[in-house]
Amino acid sequence: MMQMINTLFGIPLGGIMYACYRLVGNYGLSIILFTLITKVIMFPLSLVSQKNSIVMVRIRPLLNEIRQRYAGNSSKLASKQRELYRRERYSSWKGMLPLLVQIPIVLGLIHVIYHPLQHLLMLDSSVIAPLLERTAALSGSTVSGLGTSAELKVLEAVQANLSHFSGMLGVNEILAMDLGFFGQSMAEVPTITSVTVLYPILSGISALVLALYQNKHNVLQRTQGAVSRWITTIILVAFSSFFAAILPCGVGLYWITGNLLSIPVLKLCNVIYNPGEYADDISSFETPKLSKEERRAERTLKKEKRRRQRRDVKRFNSTKDKRLVFYSESSGFFKYFEGYIRYILENSDFMIHYITSDIHDRIFSMNHPRIRAYYVGPIALIRVMMLMDADIVVMTMPDLEKYHIKRSLVRKDVEYIYTDHGMTSLHLMLQENALDYFDTIFCYGPNHIREVREMERVYGLPPKTLVRTGFPLLDTMIQGAEAIGNAVNDPKVILIAPSWQQDNILEYCLDETLRPLLGAGYRIVVRPHPEFIKRFPGKMRAIEERYKDDVGELFEIQTSFASSETVYSADLVITDWSSIANEFSYATKKPSLFINTPMKVVNPNYEKIPLVPLDISLRDEIGISVDVEDLDTLPDVVRTLLGAAEQYKEHIAEVVRENIFDVGDGARGGGQYIIDTLAGRTSDTHARSCDDFASRWRRILDEGRDDEIKRILSEPLLLEKSIPMTKGELMMDVLEELEHSMKGETSDES
Repeated sequence: MMQMINTLFGIPLGGIMYACYRLVGNYGLSIILFTLITKVIMFPLSLVSQKNSIVMVRIRPLLNEIRQRYAGNSSKLASKQRELYRRERYSSWKGMLPLLVQIPIVLGLIHVIYHPLQHLLMLDSSVIAPLLERTAALSGSTVSGLGTSAELKVLEAVQANLSHFSGMLGVNEILAMDLGFFGQSMAEVPTITSVTVLYPILSGISALVLALYQNKHNVLQRTQGAVSRWITTIILVAFSSFFAAILPCGVGLYWITGNLLSIPVLKLCNVIYNPGEYADDISSFETPKLSKEERRAERTLKKEKRRRQRRDVKRFNSTKDKRLVFYSESSGFFKYFEGYIRYILENSDFMIHYITSDIHDRIFSMNHPRIRAYYVGPIALIRVMMLMDADIVVMTMPDLEKYHIKRSLVRKDVEYIYTDHGMTSLHLMLQENALDYFDTIFCYGPNHIREVREMERVYGLPPKTLVRTGFPLLDTMIQGAEAIGNAVNDPKVILIAPSWQQDNILEYCLDETLRPLLGAGYRIVVRPHPEFIKRFPGKMRAIEERYKDDVGELFEIQTSFASSETVYSADLVITDWSSIANEFSYATKKPSLFINTPMKVVNPNYEKIPLVPLDISLRDEIGISVDVEDLDTLPDVVRTLLGAAEQYKEHIAEVVRENIFDVGDGARGGGQYIIDTLAGRTSDTHARSCDDFASRWRRILDEGRDDEIKRILSEPLLLEKSIPMTKGELMMDVLEELEHSMKGETSDES
């Protein structure tokens, strides 16, 4: 290794150091001159890094948007980032070049300092070898025993004991050499009892000065948050001080000089590649500073999450005989499970285990005796899912096994059920192969059945269990619309409700959509998608600022989602590719107006499945679609749709009947399937039945629920090939047998 370092770095850098030493004749000054020369050599790399940093600052808004838009989808996020970097010619390696080049320079410098005979005096190895042997003999050691500082020890020995080296080659050159700088040897390793301790101290101070200057003038550093900048500063100071403390003073002098010279280098880079407008806008990238109260609240919430997660994970893992588990990504997903959960609670006695990654999930406020809720964050969820021990797991999260969420490793018979977020086409709105590892799919309409069967055919997958069920959320929405009744709006209310994905109305054509309608006698309500508000708060603030003068009685930007009344009471919805059109039109039987922005496509290979997605075919069934270049005709299209409201009412009702199963009773199909499946598994073995009965019995006794005790005792016992009996009768038989047995034992003892 040392031979390779010498060949690659020591000899070339030794030549530069030799020239510096011959030029100035002082070891310390030669190190300073050497540092200056290396900075000049590396300056082109510093320019490359500067240019790369400006590119990063320029694309930072696009990068933030990618991170916000694809949060939670690590694969897509990484793909989009790589695509952006490639298009803009950005490379993280370019920014690291000056730092990476420093490593061989420091290694070479260390080798030069430890080998002055070879590099500074240019003595031949045949001359150095006898000197090393004589020095080893004088110290009662061997050449290898002299260690890495063998040549430094030769210098000391020759200058202290000249008589022992008389007549040997190289002695005169050694006597003329001075490794000192301001009275201190640059070959000496600093000690706390010597003045040399100043070198690690000054190295740390110079690193601090450089870091503070970079934080203020380096365009990329300025985009970092205060915490990140201070962490970088601390690391730089610690790194400089540590290595200056354990290596010879010459390395410390190099480090001090290098840190200080980096300041004019950065200044010159800013002159050649001036950040200009990007530097002026740095503040827009900085994370807003939280108030003291906000920081305290954030810390409290993190602490509560950790505490709750530890408790709930332990409670979940220690619970035996789990039959049914629902997993919810956040509180907003409860609405997709609610119908099934209520059906199961009303029509069975199964316990429901509900895992959520939202500590504020609605489930925690239900307090139902047969619902056990657990908070498990996204990271801890990985392990919980891998150790899942339940009969059935119901999820709305696709891509099982594709990313971090895997099927259970401890049980191969867990049945994973997928239920979708909306009444859309699975092969268009889910990623390719998103459902491959699910066992069962809840199908809301005939299209879901056709799409899954085609996926199985195209990709050669084994057939899944397809359950015909309605969409329980649609029933809730229909009830909400009916509760409002046939209210007549004057003026007519138009709801603009875009999706949040790329190229939605808010980002693509909001002004072109709004301007023809404002002042046309309608009340316009813009209702952004909740995800858009959460992911792009800056864009949302800009939209509110842009239209603040238009806000009034006939125009509103609605960012509160506490009530769905706006959706149900509107006369018309304008959207892009959002599923709100299906929900609105299916629930209210009113038409929707679609703007043909670039299509929302989650699976770019959706055309492998030879079926036209409902998201495309239904646009002109439940309303009218308009191209972006024809948005000036919106007032005419709106009048047409509002005038044909009655005709659309009957037609949309027929569309709903054709495309959605069990409207009005949407939870029955899925809920009953879960109940029947669990009941079927319960009756498989006598042991399983008795175990479940015993665990339920213990729980009910603990809770003191007399009515539940009576109901359970009257239930039939599910035992194959046995005389029909209730669970109460079985218990009486067991008690009689125990009593008889105990009497027998008592007689024997007498």
